[in-house]
Amino acid sequence: MFRSLSTRTPLVLTLAVCVLAGCAPKAPEKPAAPPPPTPPPGYASAEDTMKAVLSGQVKLVQAPKEMPADVVETKDIEYGRVGDIPLLLDLYMPKQPKGPLPVLVFIHGGGWKKGERGDYKYYTVYYAQQGYAAVTISYRFSDVVKFPGAVEDAKCAVRWVRANADKYGFDPNKIAALGGSAGGHLSMMLGYTAGNPSLEGNGGHAEFSSAVQAVVNFYGPSDLTTEQAKVFPEVVSFIGKPYEEAADVYAKASPLPYVKPGCPPTLIFHGVLDELVPVAQSDILAQQLEANGVPCKYVKIEGWPHTMDAAQPVNDYCRYFLNEFLATYLPTAQ
Repeated sequence: MFRSLSTRTPLVLTLAVCVLAGCAPKAPEKPAAPPPPTPPPGYASAEDTMKAVLSGQVKLVQAPKEMPADVVETKDIEYGRVGDIPLLLDLYMPKQPKGPLPVLVFIHGGGWKKGERGDYKYYTVYYAQQGYAAVTISYRFSDVVKFPGAVEDAKCAVRWVRANADKYGFDPNKIAALGGSAGGHLSMMLGYTAGNPSLEGNGGHAEFSSAVQAVVNFYGPSDLTTEQAKVFPEVVSFIGKPYEEAADVYAKASPLPYVKPGCPPTLIFHGVLDELVPVAQSDILAQQLEANGVPCKYVKIEGWPHTMDAAQPVNDYCRYFLNEFLATYLPTAQ
């Protein structure tokens, strides 16, 4: 790129004179990044938001009805097996990938007891078009297995990604966990408990790491020991015992105590009107991440409740920050 000084002496001398004279050429300035979008107008209450949705004032996101020509969809891949139970995922990839693909592991919500991996198809298809491999996973629900079963399944999915990196062209050093609500909780557990053998399970691919390089948490609970969380029916069902009988398990199932220096960069989204998972759960998480020097971006949105990114204007707003976050920590080759 640079030529030998000995062959460019006249130019070097000319530049030196210009510097002394104050006329050195200036490096071109990088264009300024576009400013963040304006937050979508919110509502006075979660009830008002629901009325706006039901009346059609708020458009909801929709997964594509037909697969775009530039995306390859592969459904029902078995990423692991526990006893007789197959663990399945759907994979979305660019049809013409450029270089090893960073991988986004999406984990749906539903209180650890319901939901479908197809719930995040509007994300997986979009990010496949942006040059990522995107997977969306199913995991065992709380009526089948208690904690740490769902965490073990999520970790198995990450190990599957690394085990199949050569087959699919994945970059095993660029994996992010993303999820909402219970899926956000599982994404945080993936991010903050790397190397904890008691949470790995035996679903398969034990020779590979389950660590991820980035976490995106949409309104997931970070502390299951708060007064509200420890009596919440879905949390009690997830743990399998009342708090009074298993306080240590509620703490072990909480992402917050695992936060330490070196945890992966984290992007947090939460609506201030969230009545299901209080916004305080993300407030304390952001504080803990920052106190431990973990890179963290916290996007708190006024006037929106739980599952807010199902609303198109909120999804558009969140996706701006998500794209920026991924470009920083999991850039693609295209």
